[in-house]
Formats: sequence, C-alpha cells, structure tokens
Amino acid sequence: MMQCRDCEFYRQAPDGSPRLLCDPFINIKEPECVGKWQLLQLSLISKSHQATLDMYKRLAPLQEKMFLHMEREIDEAEDTDRWKYEQTDDEDDPFRL
Repeated sequence: MMQCRDCEFYRQAPDGSPRLLCDPFINIKEPECVGKWQLLQLSLISKSHQATLDMYKRLAPLQEKMFLHMEREIDEAEDTDRWKYEQTDDEDDPFRL
C-alpha cells in the first residue's frame, strides 16, 4: 500500500495537517485512497460543524435578549388592546336594553 506522503497529490498544510489534492472520481491511485479521502472529508465536516456550534454559543446571549425584548413588546401590545376584549357590566346582563 502506498503512503499518502509519497503520492504526487499529497501536500502538507502549514499547520501540519495533510491535504489530499486527489479527486476520488478522477485520479485515485489505490482503493485505500478513497477511505483516506473520506476520513479527511469527515474531519472537515466535523470542524465546520464545531465552528457553527461555536458561533451559536456566541449568539445565544444576544438571542435571549432579543426574545425577552420581543416578549415585552408583545405583552405591551396585548395590554394596549385589552380594552377591546374586556366585557363591561352592561354586556354581562343579556336582558338589559
């Protein structure tokens, strides 16, 4: 089995991580290359997902403040419109003219 570091499609990133420039649909040299390529793609997906989660953690306090503000706005609007739905004493008596 050929090692990736000996392949012409292998590059090492500045942080030391491997970068495979091969395309599994065009220029794979050995069947094991597909498995290695899949592992690297899964690693990339995992890192992207973690970055998304980190961003959500940063946004959580802002979202909480925004929800509280929206709840207050809705409550104030309901309080303002409450007079439309309140029944007076006259409306309680169906026989009163």
